[in-house]
Amino acid sequence: MKKKWLDYLIVYIGCVIQAFSIVCILKPNNLTVGGITGLSLTIGKLLNFNYTYIYYVICLGILVCAYIFLGKREVKKIVLLSTTYPLILIFMNKIQFNFLYDTPDKLLICIYYGIFMGVGTGLVLKRGFSQGSSDTVAKILHKKIFNFMGLSQVLLGIDITILLISSFVFGRTAVLYAIIMQMVYSKTINTVLFGFGASMVKIVIISDQIVKISNFMSNTIHRGYSIGHVVGGKSKIRREKIISVCSLREAMLIKDFVTKIDEDAFINIVQTIGAWGKEDGLQNLKEK
Repeated sequence: MKKKWLDYLIVYIGCVIQAFSIVCILKPNNLTVGGITGLSLTIGKLLNFNYTYIYYVICLGILVCAYIFLGKREVKKIVLLSTTYPLILIFMNKIQFNFLYDTPDKLLICIYYGIFMGVGTGLVLKRGFSQGSSDTVAKILHKKIFNFMGLSQVLLGIDITILLISSFVFGRTAVLYAIIMQMVYSKTINTVLFGFGASMVKIVIISDQIVKISNFMSNTIHRGYSIGHVVGGKSKIRREKIISVCSLREAMLIKDFVTKIDEDAFINIVQTIGAWGKEDGLQNLKEK
């Protein structure tokens, strides 16, 4: 129970940081972003109406649509923050404060916004919560209309559409700043979720020298591995493969070693979003 309340506390701290970044950084400096926030700011400026109320109405509309098109299961994931986060935004909007009042540099403002918003969103996502904004809209459109496209492409299309609309209100330069903010925002979220540590990768090796490679990984790199089998699609030859999750530096050392002993080997290195286990360098399963 204590851990559950700690999760809620961290999530709402993240929500307050998100609201702060919008109210005290984005809005006072006449900038916009993609997603529901950007749409609310654009409509609010056009109608000369409080954008936080527009944000709340849009969130409630998305919640209803999610119930109709995606079902109760999806609604349960977003109902808490869809109904409470806009209230935090409305309350924070009463604070008339420009955090960067002495900073005329728009680029620096974009970086500040991206970091603050990224930290806030990262704290929410790290605890497994969702606010059901443009992500949910993308799921609905993907299911009902654009099922021939990837979900990420639909989401990108939504953001681009909102930014294009915003450009008529905030100007074309604001769209460029929005792209910069999105880049900083995305990088900050990844840092909050996965840390500053070296990026982990998965390496797959198909070789006739598996014994030598496995000895090198065990005795020199000190990295665990798994051995499996694969059948060539064209040759139909059954061969052994070795799989491991390690740092990028370790993967490069392994690649260099394999190159020296088997120039005909196949090596595939893929960036890994997350890896949990007891191996050195991996996160413990109990950690979030």
